[in-house]
Amino acid sequence: MVESGGLENRCARKGTEGSNPSPSASSARVPLAVIADSDLYARGNATLLASWDAYARGSAGAALHRLDGVAAAVFPSEPERGVFNNALLDRGAGAPAVDAMEAAYRSAGVERFAAWVHESDEGMQAEFRGRGYTVDTTTRAMGMSLDEIAARGPEADVTAAGWTDHLDHLEAAGVPEGLLRGADPAAFHVVTGRAGGRDVATAIAIDHEGDCGIFNVSTFAEARRRGLGTAMTLRLLRDAAARGCTTASLQSTEIAERVYAAAGFRDLGRFVEYVPA
Repeated sequence: MVESGGLENRCARKGTEGSNPSPSASSARVPLAVIADSDLYARGNATLLASWDAYARGSAGAALHRLDGVAAAVFPSEPERGVFNNALLDRGAGAPAVDAMEAAYRSAGVERFAAWVHESDEGMQAEFRGRGYTVDTTTRAMGMSLDEIAARGPEADVTAAGWTDHLDHLEAAGVPEGLLRGADPAAFHVVTGRAGGRDVATAIAIDHEGDCGIFNVSTFAEARRRGLGTAMTLRLLRDAAARGCTTASLQSTEIAERVYAAAGFRDLGRFVEYVPA
């Protein structure tokens, strides 16, 4: 089962855990100026779109369409078609953005997609409800400054790994065979968590303009509640700080929100994900 921060489709999703990294110089870094939640939200959205763009470059016919008021990730081909067709609406974008989004999916022959709207945007939510869309699920936008990383984490065996290791784990956890096999491995940073002498957890990160986005945090059911999700998250954060990133972002399922808050992430509000009826 894929856990939170995970595969960004709300036609298929799941939850997470934690991380332990080795001590790093990040704890001794000079504190940065306080970063406003609005800035963290904007940086996180930009990184989210960068991740969709990276996935699209490895999927036949896929593209991230940056339109007025909306960015639509269009995946016409399987296996990504069933997982990654998502659109992110700007706050207050209005009906023209929804029209543009629908046209992008219609032209690609994609009927099933999720439109992400921030919970504070009542106008956009009303627009979708008026068009007959229904809420599929919600996720929590979260962000942090990398000088706010939790000082300690659970003891766990977490190591850097390869892209193929990550994909093998996801397939064993039940995602469609071949998912993301065409993506460029160089775009991602991968860690795995081990227990009982084998890999039982994995997570990835992607850097975009100084922000590190954490995605696809997954732990096999039998290895949960051992701190592996927290340990992997902290390892990715500390590695990102060492690479020069200054902030981090993710989208969390409800089950994982406390894990990420303990690592230093702030609550930036929910994404409400609407799908066509």
